[in-house]
Amino acid sequence: MLRQGLRNCIRQFCSNGSEKTPPAGSFRSPWKILKEEFQAVQQGQPLPTELPVPREVDILVVGGGLIGSAVAYWVKQRHPKGVSLMVLEKDMSYTRASSTLSAGGLRHQFSMSENVELSMFCTDFLQNIKEHLSVLDQDPPSVPFNHQGYLFLVPPHKVEQCLKNHALQTELGAKIELLTRDRLKEKFPWLNLDGVELGTYGLEGEGWFDPYCLLQAFRQKNQSLGVRYVTGELTEFDFREERSMMGSESNTHKILDSAVIKGKDGKTYETRFAVVINCAGAWAGDVARKAMIGLGPGDLATPLPVEPRKRFVYAIHCPDGPGVASPMTIDSTLTYYRQDGYGGHYICGCSPTEENEPCTDDLEVNYDYFHDNVWPSLASRVPKFECLKLKSAWAGFYDYNTFDQNLIIGNHPYHRNMIFANGLSGHGVQHATGVGRAVMELIIDNDFKTIDLSRLGFERLIYKTPVFEQCIV
Repeated sequence: MLRQGLRNCIRQFCSNGSEKTPPAGSFRSPWKILKEEFQAVQQGQPLPTELPVPREVDILVVGGGLIGSAVAYWVKQRHPKGVSLMVLEKDMSYTRASSTLSAGGLRHQFSMSENVELSMFCTDFLQNIKEHLSVLDQDPPSVPFNHQGYLFLVPPHKVEQCLKNHALQTELGAKIELLTRDRLKEKFPWLNLDGVELGTYGLEGEGWFDPYCLLQAFRQKNQSLGVRYVTGELTEFDFREERSMMGSESNTHKILDSAVIKGKDGKTYETRFAVVINCAGAWAGDVARKAMIGLGPGDLATPLPVEPRKRFVYAIHCPDGPGVASPMTIDSTLTYYRQDGYGGHYICGCSPTEENEPCTDDLEVNYDYFHDNVWPSLASRVPKFECLKLKSAWAGFYDYNTFDQNLIIGNHPYHRNMIFANGLSGHGVQHATGVGRAVMELIIDNDFKTIDLSRLGFERLIYKTPVFEQCIV
């Protein structure tokens, strides 16, 4: 066995002529350890205080955006000294991250109790952010939050569903006002109400905030708690085999054991973990496939149905527009707009139809889509927008759940040490804090303690029982 372990170690170092730093616990001869640890000294450089990538952690979080950072925060908040945790992020500048390219909306107007509660928790978190994310000897966190509310314009054929949603939201404590056409005309006189039967308006806790500021506040707090942020890309998982007896039969179970990581220095490292959390956003499906999810037999046959979907956000200028009293307005066509600062500046957009989904190979903006689809819808609903001027635009990715456009959270039925927090389909920014707390509860308490998210587990994919949210934007 010792000889076999030595052969495996040599194979790790010598395959394809490239060296891979193995995880803690793997067999390595003393001379290999000395060569690795003191290589810098041999070259006349100071001895590094720590490896670029840790060899072993209790929890590995793949994805350092808002959801991954929220998971890290809640785990370390609960056990600041008892758990080692690493956040792996391939782009620490977050130039392609969904978190930083979001419009930053926060609304309580959903059709599912889980989503309403997650959003309400985000509001509470932002309102008390200094209690949560302040760091000793650092300036208190500042995350601008505009409480202007959401306004949904409801066509006649959706009134029944709207009333059901409103009853649920009110029961859960959300402050949502139902507005008749007359009340809409009185409160928002700039709207053209053709085809609108009803409106729902968030009176408290809704609006929009700066997701980049929230992400930076999480990172600063996490690093003060000992979370290690590592720049690198997950290339594959390594498995270990565990045998069990069922009567007279022997079964082999492959267990996720370590992650092979390409570091920012171009070298390959290996990190052993007890638990891995998939917070990779739009690329969560790729991470799952590296664990053979969707590529194997039995419970491994069902893939994680998450893929990137590109969405455009357009910045416009209209000095004679609705002004500062305008909320985040969602038309029945799902075209939206909101103010962006003062002086007649707004952002807007609209999700494309399934047939017109843009290519996700890059973050290039389709300006024709604005002129052909977004602007006509905006000008129809708000006539003052006929004279707008397009100033700039950007694109970002949704982590789109193709199965039911809803959160997938919890353990995988085969890889019990892999936890999902994926597929929010555009709601990740506003639900990240609550999802992070829920994942912490699964790890430490083995159950959801505050918001019951049990029906949003991976099992619904296997049994093909979708859970649909009616208020997708």
